[in-house]
This record gives sequence, structure tokens and C-alpha cells, in this order.
Amino acid sequence: MKIICVGRNYVAHAEELGNRVPGEPVIFMKPQTALLPKGHPFFYPSFTSDLHYEVELVVKINRNGKKIEERFAHRYYDSIGIGIDFTARDLQTELKAKGLPWEKAKAWDFSAPLSEDFITLSSFEDISNIEFGLKKNGEWVQRGSSDLMIFSIDRLIAHISEYFTLKMGDLIFTGTPAGVGPVIIGDRLEAYIGSRKMLELLVH
Repeated sequence: MKIICVGRNYVAHAEELGNRVPGEPVIFMKPQTALLPKGHPFFYPSFTSDLHYEVELVVKINRNGKKIEERFAHRYYDSIGIGIDFTARDLQTELKAKGLPWEKAKAWDFSAPLSEDFITLSSFEDISNIEFGLKKNGEWVQRGSSDLMIFSIDRLIAHISEYFTLKMGDLIFTGTPAGVGPVIIGDRLEAYIGSRKMLELLVH
């Protein structure tokens, strides 16, 4: 199982970090060890002093595929979850300034908490307009919708599968909307799809 992540897939988020809006999907990966095991506390990592949350819709691949045409991409997933792509922003900035990869800032152990439940596509009225968001200490800090994605889920699957064979159980973190920001020890994060709370964690 692999975790494929998409960067800068919302215009407002790209702009808030001073990045150009990409002409094609920005892809990076996290290892399976980035998932936070059920019941495992989330600890603020020692190698950063500027840890940021990024809430994202997550697609779970349900069949194997390679070089999938966009018109057939909908056949390769049937549920949507939510996750947090934690980022050591200070470390990422340092690595980017040196022209180095981001993995140490993005792919460390437990950097990708994921909802235990996924919602079947048949439960949504319109999968091109799935609303989601994140609360920090009871206040909304991120609100987004899949219709604001630069590259749709089907477009992402087609693009990713040009380079990587997708296998059953693979996860695609589809990008974060505007509003990313820092957390400190003691913060409580709650991730929602629509009005349904899907994920909650306390920063230790």
C-alpha cells in the first residue's frame, strides 16, 4: 500500500504559501508508516517548531490499474475519507531553499492521520461538490469543497497512473484548501466531511 499526495491543488492554498498555481498535478508520496495507528496518540515531532495541519479528502483505490483514462477513473474508487497531511513547515522551507526533496518535512512517521471510516460515493448527492473542513479547538480553520480542486479526482487518478501502477488499498490525499496553519501541544483537531465528524485528534 502506498500513499500518494497532491500538492497545490487549490488555488487559494497555492497563493497563501506564495506558490505558483501548477499546470499539472504536484505529486509526492508518504510511506505506510506515515499513517497514525488506531488508538495511537499524535505527538508533536521534535525536529520542528512550526508544525502545520492540512486537511484533505482521501480516495481509497479499490482495484489495480495502470495508465487509466480519465473517463474510466471513476471505476477505481467507491469511497471517500479524510486525512491530515501534517507538514513541518520550517523544515520544508529549508529543504526547498536548498532544492532538496520534501520527504523529511512531509513523510515522517504518523504524519498522515486518516479517518477510520470512508463514505461510499452513493451517499453523496454530487461527488464533484463534497464539502469538508477542519476545526481547531472548536473553531473552523479550513473549509473546502471538491469543486474547488484545480485537478478533479478522476483527473488525478489518470495522471498518477501514468507514472505509478495503482493497487487496491492505495490512498490518494487530494490536496488541501486555504487556511493551513500551525498547531501547538494541547490543540484538538476535528476533521469533517459535510456535517459528519470523521477524525479527531489531540496534539501531545
